[in-house]
Amino acid sequence: MTFKNTNMNHLDPQRHVRGESQYLDDVPVQQGTLYAAVFESPLAHGVLRSLDFSAALAAPGVARVLTAADIPGENQIGGIVPDEPLLAEGHVHFRGQPVALVLARTEAQAHAALKLIKVEIDPLPIITDPRVAAAQGEFIVPPRTFKLGDSAAAWASCAHVFEGVAENGGQEHLYIETQGAYAFPTEMGGVRMISSTQGPTAVQRHTAHVLGLGMHQVEVDVTRLGGGFGGKEDQATPWGALAALGAFLTKKPVKLVLDRMADMRMTGKRHPYSSDFRIGFDADLKIVAYEVEFYQNAGAAADLSPAVMERTLFHATNAYFVPNVTATAYSCRTNLPPNTAFRGFGGPQGMFVIESALAKAAEELGVPTYELQRRNLLREGDLFSYRQAAEGCHAEQAWDTAASDFDLAGIRAEIAQFNQQNKLKKKGFAVMPICFGISFTKTPMNQTRALVHIYSDGSVGISTGAVEMGQGVNTKIAQVAARTLGISINRIKIETTNTTRVANTSPSAASATADLNGKATEMACRALRERLLRHAEVEYTLNYEGLEIRDEEVLAAGIRTETTWDKLVSSAFWKRIALTENAHYATPDLHFDATVNQGHPFAYHVYGTALTTVTVDCLRGTYTVDALQIAHDFGQSFNEVIDRGQIEGGAVQGIGWMTMEEVAYNEEGRLLSNSLNSYKIPDIYAAPKVLDVHFLDTPGHPKAILRSKAVGEPPLMYGIGTYFALRDAVRAFQGHTALPFSAPMTPEKVLVSLYPEGAMVKKPDVTISVAGGL
Repeated sequence: MTFKNTNMNHLDPQRHVRGESQYLDDVPVQQGTLYAAVFESPLAHGVLRSLDFSAALAAPGVARVLTAADIPGENQIGGIVPDEPLLAEGHVHFRGQPVALVLARTEAQAHAALKLIKVEIDPLPIITDPRVAAAQGEFIVPPRTFKLGDSAAAWASCAHVFEGVAENGGQEHLYIETQGAYAFPTEMGGVRMISSTQGPTAVQRHTAHVLGLGMHQVEVDVTRLGGGFGGKEDQATPWGALAALGAFLTKKPVKLVLDRMADMRMTGKRHPYSSDFRIGFDADLKIVAYEVEFYQNAGAAADLSPAVMERTLFHATNAYFVPNVTATAYSCRTNLPPNTAFRGFGGPQGMFVIESALAKAAEELGVPTYELQRRNLLREGDLFSYRQAAEGCHAEQAWDTAASDFDLAGIRAEIAQFNQQNKLKKKGFAVMPICFGISFTKTPMNQTRALVHIYSDGSVGISTGAVEMGQGVNTKIAQVAARTLGISINRIKIETTNTTRVANTSPSAASATADLNGKATEMACRALRERLLRHAEVEYTLNYEGLEIRDEEVLAAGIRTETTWDKLVSSAFWKRIALTENAHYATPDLHFDATVNQGHPFAYHVYGTALTTVTVDCLRGTYTVDALQIAHDFGQSFNEVIDRGQIEGGAVQGIGWMTMEEVAYNEEGRLLSNSLNSYKIPDIYAAPKVLDVHFLDTPGHPKAILRSKAVGEPPLMYGIGTYFALRDAVRAFQGHTALPFSAPMTPEKVLVSLYPEGAMVKKPDVTISVAGGL
């Protein structure tokens, strides 16, 4: 059932550019609102001996100062592992950990009072390196190992074996809207909250525990987010719970919004990893064995680290078939803010390591890396290390399409010619295939609900568990409803995401949001459509077989009747037929046994291949990304504008992670990259000069909404190719000296790599003209 105008652009941008879209900080302030400010631990690790806030309490405008002693319920917000207090109690475990909450009549008064609080902390040893943590047995959870075949025995049959170390850094989410919440006491002794969160149910659940209430007493509402990228999946919880605690205890509204530097200082990032790899090939350069150990820097508490670590293991072999795999991961506890979900959720870290292993092998064998990549791509029926078979595998199709459409051979020839003709500028090239699994790997999380109302005037209201954060999920849900009901999308309103209307939801994450909530919406709309057509059969004496609603008209065997959508809905209402439907969708056929690390955890996989070309200024270490050309498996996209935007944005975010976005802490656990002066993200000048996206011709998957595959997380991994293209350019200049695998490849690292072992003092063999130019 289709309507001609359902393939449309994103619903929100017009409101955005007019300034009409409402975010948390746009909510009109209620009279009597108190503003909250968080007092943070000034040390990364220590025993909390005393806290004196008497001067702060006496400061102008201050209504109350809250500590762990004021929490009426449980001082705990840890999800997977209960190891994270809302407010520090007894010990502090990272610099920036919340210790107390100041409530005042104005935001300025609250922040001024923070300076009057005195704290006494006995310092304890500080760990910032995951390998040091591992050596001391500081683990969040026990290590996990995924295994296929027998890698230990397979080494004997390898003709070539290579090993090395790969390091990748963290990444700041840097959503435009910072963390925040606005909480209001309710007349029944509960709390209503507006929260900037990807996981309304998580905020609801943990707030209820903190306040000692049932979840029914805590309502969380989300209109939209100004970005999330995973940073508001679990890490929105403390700010919501703190605001709610203040509102619950004072019986006044409480607003808590972090400023940019506080947000960067107090929240976790993408997990840095330090990894060891060993890879073996036969004489035909087919991968025989692969062993890898991942040391994940989890930070001071679990947050989502165990799940992120698990997804690293799921994606440890990327788009390649490896018959003998042993992949082990350690989630290491350090004295940094708890690291958390970030677009890709551990997958990019695992992929970076195997790409490093392939690059290492290619460099030592003297062959292009892409030859090893192409030779080892997954094929239909190949097993992943967790024993799920590759079904609907488009790895080779994506590679061959990219190589053909973008002329891989021609690109390589042009680069070779350029590099031969230029001494102080070199071009580099890399191919980056991807394979990314779609679903929450914790099977019970793959469920959601949709509540659909058809109003008596024919308009439609839809509530789901999906949170709109710029990815266009509300537009897709509206399209699904319009197609299913056969009506104009202009009749449809997507309501705010609210824990009272749709309960027990999973977060908007894992690239599963459109699939889960779209399927639930489709089910509810189908039930309503059938109900209306059954009514039409009786009311208008029509044969149900062949009845349909198309373009807001009722058709019988394809022929227009005199009944329109408006008439049908009105008639059904007066006949007391239910015009509301609640549907529950749970992704079928998913299972995974974590005790043996085997199963079928993903509904499907997304495939693609990117070609990246860069140019490096070998005098300065600066570089440009000349082209990023992508062949991507969208399935049957029903909104190409949104999907293309997700691919382009995700790829550029991945480029940022691999090049300029360097998260730096000192040995005392102090964040050094603590502002936009010291932490750089890609701007329009850092984006590829050419960004070309080819929609691969694939059938999609029945478990994807309308066979349109998920597009949120997979494109970030295309950015990994930029790292290896830069490496390729550097090696073209400095004579193929061995380089460490250390991301991000910042201009400083490029410059050092161009002139290894102090060779920078040597003058390049080139004449520099005073008149300008080289």
